[in-house]
Amino acid sequence: MGKKILVIDDEELVTKSLLKLLRNEGYDVNIARSGAEALGEVKKADFDLVVADVRMPEMDGIETIMQIRNHLKKSNKKPIPEILITGYADMDKYQKAMDLRVAGYINKPFDSNDFLRAVKKAIG
Repeated sequence: MGKKILVIDDEELVTKSLLKLLRNEGYDVNIARSGAEALGEVKKADFDLVVADVRMPEMDGIETIMQIRNHLKKSNKKPIPEILITGYADMDKYQKAMDLRVAGYINKPFDSNDFLRAVKKAIG
């Protein structure tokens, strides 16, 4: 099986689309519908990439990434590259993402080929 990717988004249409797109490229994909669910997934398995929506209820994508990073650090695991996706133009969130040095920040709707290029670049 290919590299393992965790997709975090509360919108079912987005998760279904990304699941299909990434699996067609040979990636092993897990879906989480919230930041808390994503943290649980990261505690159970190792991933090569995290793709997270910026805007989600309860814990947004920025906070989710920070929680995942804290967990990995405490567990002495290597960092996982992250790509943030968003349907909203929010300069504050964009700046926070840049401060975190995420591997990518992509606005929805996005071109599938552009998204896949970002995934391949982030995974290496």
